[in-house]
Amino acid sequence: MSTPTKRWQRKGTVIMAAVLFGIAAFATTTRTWLNVQLPATAVQTPDLAVSGSDAATAVTAFAVVAITAGLAASIAGSVARWIVSVILVVSGIGVAAASWTVISDPAQGAAGAIGQAIGVSGAAGTVVTLTGMPWAALVSGVLIALTGVWLAVASRSWKSSRRYAPAPAAGTAPSAAPGAESMTPGAGSPDAGNNGEGPEPVDDIDSWDRLTRGDDPTNYR
Repeated sequence: MSTPTKRWQRKGTVIMAAVLFGIAAFATTTRTWLNVQLPATAVQTPDLAVSGSDAATAVTAFAVVAITAGLAASIAGSVARWIVSVILVVSGIGVAAASWTVISDPAQGAAGAIGQAIGVSGAAGTVVTLTGMPWAALVSGVLIALTGVWLAVASRSWKSSRRYAPAPAAGTAPSAAPGAESMTPGAGSPDAGNNGEGPEPVDDIDSWDRLTRGDDPTNYR
């Protein structure tokens, strides 16, 4: 009698968590991570809102990998699931590390957007402030990495799907092997029409063998 799978070990639960955490990390990159107040110049330049995809492009890439790995776990075998687990852990660490880089140095994360706006990335008087999105991405990265460990542990109880050949229906005789000939004398069989005198010779070699035994091969023609 098989042991029922616990709720935390269910395949659908683990896969859904991996995909949702990956989507959460990706979603943060579409929002504003950094608000930039540019210095007053002769030409009035509006303040900048830097999205996560610009501040930390690696987060977007790692989040997509996490989503793909989570979906792949649904059809992966026992060995492939270990590989998927490692990919999830690496992806989660990548998301968290890239997010922390922006959190620890917001000016560096906004340097590219500032340079495109005013031509100088390190202008004096520039003020860069963080929103809550980098922190949300950091948390999502940690959860993705933990989901990779969760997958490695929970998937040990998952059963691999196997395909079996369908059993023949009751009362159905198995089909004969290709090229096999019927052993029952009848229409179309080698012994048909010989009146029980033996099989008809196939070629001249069989005729010669019968002649050496004292039989007249012409009686079988």
